[in-house]
Amino acid sequence: MTTPNNIAINRQPARQFCLKCLLTLLCILCLVIFSFIYLSLNPAELFSMEAMKNITRFVSRFFPPDVSREFLEKIWNGVLETLAISALATLISAILSIGIALPAAGRFGPVAKAFTRFFCNFLRSVPELVWAALMVLAVGLGPFAGVLALVLHTTGVLSRLFGESLENQAPAANNALILCGAGRISAFLYGTLPGVAPQLLSYTLYRWEMNIRMATILGFVGAGGLGQMLYYELSLLREPQTSTVIIAMLLLVVLVDAISNRLRRIQMHSLG
Repeated sequence: MTTPNNIAINRQPARQFCLKCLLTLLCILCLVIFSFIYLSLNPAELFSMEAMKNITRFVSRFFPPDVSREFLEKIWNGVLETLAISALATLISAILSIGIALPAAGRFGPVAKAFTRFFCNFLRSVPELVWAALMVLAVGLGPFAGVLALVLHTTGVLSRLFGESLENQAPAANNALILCGAGRISAFLYGTLPGVAPQLLSYTLYRWEMNIRMATILGFVGAGGLGQMLYYELSLLREPQTSTVIIAMLLLVVLVDAISNRLRRIQMHSLG
């Protein structure tokens, strides 16, 4: 069939029934039901009167939060420590990842590429909490262990992302500088890096947001920051103080998210 503009349109009747789709949905539904049965989970128990009473009684113990001056000073120190841990770990990881991304992108041959990618996969396959526990055993309790744990995991993630960004970048500018007599380092700095810099910055800011959240959790294994304060207050069953720490974590995440979005907007504005 053709339209008045002589444009051919291929009209096929819509399928009324898809047996394969139906069977796929049935298989997924059966797997979900089997999982609930195998794990002995009963979602209805969460909404029972007894469960609701227990939840209400437990949550009420967290209010009102402790807003005494002495405790807020401790919270402020924990916030600064958490910010320092996440920012320092992200900065170190970004610097290391730029160097590791070059062999990961195949700039030094297939052997170096395979080895580097295996190394990056190893770093990021180990969770931050596991790295933190190992670093606490290595260097002791405190922020240093948290920084090292985040550096190890974040370097594995950013190196892979940076390497893929370099692989996807068109080599025309880099090759043109080399043909004009520039060295490989100069060609990379002035031909390749400017094209991928915005993407690398976006990845780094995103990982900084994630590291803020992880830095608050790593304290549970003694890596400092607000997480260590949260673990301490929970272990002593001091619910009002725990509530204040949780509120501080929430405000910190919101603040960092706003800062990250602002930096992205500035970056987009600079790119036109």
